[in-house]
Amino acid sequence: MNAILNEHKIDYLLVNATNEYLVEYPNLSENARYTLTGFSGSTGDALLAQDKIYLFVDGRYHTQADMEAKEGVTVVKLQLGQKQDDEIKKIIKPDKVLGIVSKKVSQSRLEEFKGINIKLLDKDPINSYTEPHNEVPSKADEPKVLNTKPAYFSNLEEVSYLTGMRDFSKDNSAKIWQKLFVDENGQRLFEDSKEAEEFLKNYEGELLVDKTTINAYDYSLIKHPIHRPSPVKTMKAVKSDKEIEAYKKAFERTDKAVMAIREYIESNENLSEYDISSRLKEEFLKYGAKSLSFNSIVAINQNSALAHYAKNSKDVILKDGSLVLIDCGAYYESGLATDITRVFVKGKPSGLQREVYTTVLKAFLNAYNCHLTPTLSCKEREHVAGYDLDMTAHSILDNKIEGFTFSHGLGHGIGINVHEAPPNLSQNEIAKTEIQDNMTFTIEPGLYNPMHFGVRLENSCYKKDGKIHSFVKMGYEGKLIDFGLLSEQEKEWLKEFEIL
Repeated sequence: MNAILNEHKIDYLLVNATNEYLVEYPNLSENARYTLTGFSGSTGDALLAQDKIYLFVDGRYHTQADMEAKEGVTVVKLQLGQKQDDEIKKIIKPDKVLGIVSKKVSQSRLEEFKGINIKLLDKDPINSYTEPHNEVPSKADEPKVLNTKPAYFSNLEEVSYLTGMRDFSKDNSAKIWQKLFVDENGQRLFEDSKEAEEFLKNYEGELLVDKTTINAYDYSLIKHPIHRPSPVKTMKAVKSDKEIEAYKKAFERTDKAVMAIREYIESNENLSEYDISSRLKEEFLKYGAKSLSFNSIVAINQNSALAHYAKNSKDVILKDGSLVLIDCGAYYESGLATDITRVFVKGKPSGLQREVYTTVLKAFLNAYNCHLTPTLSCKEREHVAGYDLDMTAHSILDNKIEGFTFSHGLGHGIGINVHEAPPNLSQNEIAKTEIQDNMTFTIEPGLYNPMHFGVRLENSCYKKDGKIHSFVKMGYEGKLIDFGLLSEQEKEWLKEFEIL
């Protein structure tokens, strides 16, 4: 790897997990960080130095990174509150040169490295990127009217939202893979990145862009950029009533697929994670899914303690007393991602399994009904923030069962992408923004112990008239619930969902 650094006359190379569209889930074949380190998680970058490779991962991936990282990779385990790029900057020695691939980092992130000697690379020396062939997109919604000065959009969710177009030809995506120019005359959708680059090189006027979503290469081509936070982020976060109704129908079918996989597990023996994952995809397609919204997580026993486990092994078998966590979702005609997590047990559960499951269920019920619980952090139903819900869950989960921790945010927005923001449910500052009516989001508390197992229970929800409602109607496992651990109020709240 030193040859790469020497060839480009750099001392370090930032190795990204994303592609030029800065998408969250690129194929592993175009994920340079995966090529370098072997780590398959959705987030976290690497730093290549002369004598070491650093891999940066947050709390969701600490154990998975230890398992997957290639020999010689140093895993830097970020704790809550630690920022990846702050830790990267601590490693860079004064007067040394950091190489950054300009097409794989946002302009705003590039500017965060101010003060460090940067050399921008037009091509990735670890992985070259081949732009996917664009299929003819389908129309899912009407184009959105955007009253703005001339603006350029390269965020795929925003482009798909503004145009009302969807493309289901790629795995785990409903997005169209194109860039967009908008002015008073309407929308211009570019056929490919080369056409967009030529347009930017020749455009003489001022152009509104969001530095957080445009890559540094595209930004460098604009003669007169004006930075504005994209108005589309908040526009698409508040769903229309039509989108809410489309989501309800999508989750009706999602629930059916998950119920079918529960019955499959109950009625069959010696199933592997791979068997369950394959059958689950069949069930989603049976109920009309265009594609999965992400690769399903099917994790048995200790694997369920990995928040974003992705192997779905043929060798890990569900046996009597085994716990299995299933995190899954799909796209239907509207191109809106569904997301649900349920935990099942084969046969009779242990006392510890019931205790952990019930504690996580308590956290969900209290967060879901946060606006009705004035003794907790969220006191006014009209002004619920994701921060309040997250704090409510932590008050129930933290330091309650020895060895089990809740190491990730409580939830995220959902829409054209399975993860979007706003809203955000965590302890971050951005989560203090009020959740508005018709915002859609997940509530997914969990407890994990790598020596035993993990439990996560996730419902996708929306807010309407000051109250949180669940799209998910799939019930909970009666044999995993210790009703003695539930308060009378929690038992009352649980009546909204079926006990299976």
